[in-house]
Amino acid sequence: MKANYHTHTWRCMHAVGTEREYVESAIEGGLKVLGFSDHTPCPYPKEYVSGMRMRTDQLEDYVDTVLALKEEYRQDIEIHLGLEVEYYTDYFAGLRRMVSDYPVEYFLLGQHCIGCEIGGEWSGCPTDDPKALQDYCAQTSEAMETGYFTYFAHPDLIRFTGDERIYQEEMRRLCRKAKSLQIPLEINLLGIYEERHYPDERFWKIAGEEGCKVLFGTDAHNPEALNCPRVLQAAENIVRRHGLQVQETVEFRAPL
Repeated sequence: MKANYHTHTWRCMHAVGTEREYVESAIEGGLKVLGFSDHTPCPYPKEYVSGMRMRTDQLEDYVDTVLALKEEYRQDIEIHLGLEVEYYTDYFAGLRRMVSDYPVEYFLLGQHCIGCEIGGEWSGCPTDDPKALQDYCAQTSEAMETGYFTYFAHPDLIRFTGDERIYQEEMRRLCRKAKSLQIPLEINLLGIYEERHYPDERFWKIAGEEGCKVLFGTDAHNPEALNCPRVLQAAENIVRRHGLQVQETVEFRAPL
């Protein structure tokens, strides 16, 4: 594994360790490229406080910290500045305006909620409702069509337990959309690391059949996740089982 673009920081309130510890672990693990992509702040109404993302007043410190490490470690590893972003239509334009003063290089699409974080459903909750699956696929397809997202993180986060025929139809359509837009799909190593319901073999079988490009993302919430050969081996086994086309690095799509 040469590059990881999916790295969090303590600001999201569910990651641990300092940014320097992540960089050192990445170097020790042999990575040549490290992208920080913490959960973006979002211009929600003041009365709503998110429990899963950095605050808007932490964005400048996040940027300054990553850029300082980028300079300090320039001889050792290539560091990039990104954000993991949900596509919430009511807030997306405002979010882009909010970060436009900063040199953010890329957005990762990580759709953690269907609809919106405020009043919406967590994408990873088990559901047999076809509408939940259809809404997830429609929302993420629309996100990819904006052209602002470099790749789609954990696209198989949706935990559909209903009619398998519907799952196959919707996810095949989603994979074809990603392929047509040349957007890579991420095999999420955190899901393996924590034994979550994803990576979902059903999804990756479809992705392989559709010829989608994929890449590995550690989704690191602790420094050790950037140097875990066991997890990487499991991800490589998924690639072999389904004949997936892996790419080591990505070209950033301008998010602003």
